[in-house]
Amino acid sequence: MAVGWFYLASLALSFLGSMCILFTVYWMSRWHGGFAWDGSILTFNCHPVLMVAGMVVFYSAASLVYRLPQSWVGPKWPWKIAHASLQLMAFILTVLGLVAVFKYHNQAQIANLYSLHSWLGITTVFLFACQWFLGFAVFLLPWASVRLRSLLKPVHVFFGTSILSLTIASVISGVNEKLFFSLKNVTNPYSSLPGEALFANSTGMLVVVFGLLVLYILQTSSWKRPEVGITTERQPLLNEVE
Repeated sequence: MAVGWFYLASLALSFLGSMCILFTVYWMSRWHGGFAWDGSILTFNCHPVLMVAGMVVFYSAASLVYRLPQSWVGPKWPWKIAHASLQLMAFILTVLGLVAVFKYHNQAQIANLYSLHSWLGITTVFLFACQWFLGFAVFLLPWASVRLRSLLKPVHVFFGTSILSLTIASVISGVNEKLFFSLKNVTNPYSSLPGEALFANSTGMLVVVFGLLVLYILQTSSWKRPEVGITTERQPLLNEVE
């Protein structure tokens, strides 16, 4: 039964993650004119899409690599590569997302990093960068001792889930901030819940549901990779068949 629930949750997560990206793309296309890379407002439209794809979907996929039952047997090295590669892709998309917003702000002569959303977002990205480089140096390269890895692993795991939580908060505040700006001084203000507001709010809630499901999977003890030398009684996925 545990196997069935795990793959059902994974299937739901794949669907929700795809919908998060598609909904964000549709929001920027339908109400804000699409995308470009010329420093105009269309460049800014790349920002929410890249951040959702990178910091939400790819980052979550990287976090869940070691929850796959296939990763529990055989050498751990290929799964470390997969974990690091997905995080690197998330980081690249995130950097492009930051470039998009700074490029637009600088060309439009808009101040950078003044809102709570920007403070929260840049803090999240900074922690993510530190997390990736530390993880690469300690857990992927062969120089670190087993003792050092054991000491740093709880810290790595804590910041992994914390960064995801901060990411969700950043997305929600970003959706809210975008709507306040785009629906200011219009016939149908944000308070009247026009079509854009309804759709964008729904997109934000979709991201919240996705994030909560990721956190649930990460916290479920029976879906965690067994530690070497520890009995697998808490990990029934290893012993069950569908």
